[in-house]
Amino acid sequence: MAENVRDKTRLCNTHFYMPPQFNALDLMSDGETDRGLLDTLLSVLPEFGVHPFEARRECTGFIFNRVWAAIKRESLAVVAEGAALPEDVDGMFKANWGLSAGPFQMMDLVGLDVVLDIENHYVEEFPCLPRHARDVLQQYVDAGKFGVKSGEGFYKYP
Repeated sequence: MAENVRDKTRLCNTHFYMPPQFNALDLMSDGETDRGLLDTLLSVLPEFGVHPFEARRECTGFIFNRVWAAIKRESLAVVAEGAALPEDVDGMFKANWGLSAGPFQMMDLVGLDVVLDIENHYVEEFPCLPRHARDVLQQYVDAGKFGVKSGEGFYKYP
């Protein structure tokens, strides 16, 4: 897209989160973004209930998703190894951090096909990533279990 933009100083990478009720927003320069544009977005967006966070340099997956990816991969790993069930991992996150949903519930909400696509993108950037997370996700996707949108993923939905 950047190659089609005449004034690259006005171009800013943004990333909203799913589900849409999450109101955090990653902002990231494309390398040429005017500092004033970033500063304006950082100060104005909160007036609209959006909480912007700036990636200080180009970062595959932005900030939160990179951290979330590690949590997600390790959650999938302990299930793949047979050390825990998805509900065990989710229960621990809820009990320890007071969250309303754990990693497996969140993956079901986002869509396991989408989570798998994201993992496949990360492995293009970081080939050393272990396979177990993608293998578990692929089994669910191959079975047509995409999470909430298909009625079943790690959990069953009405």
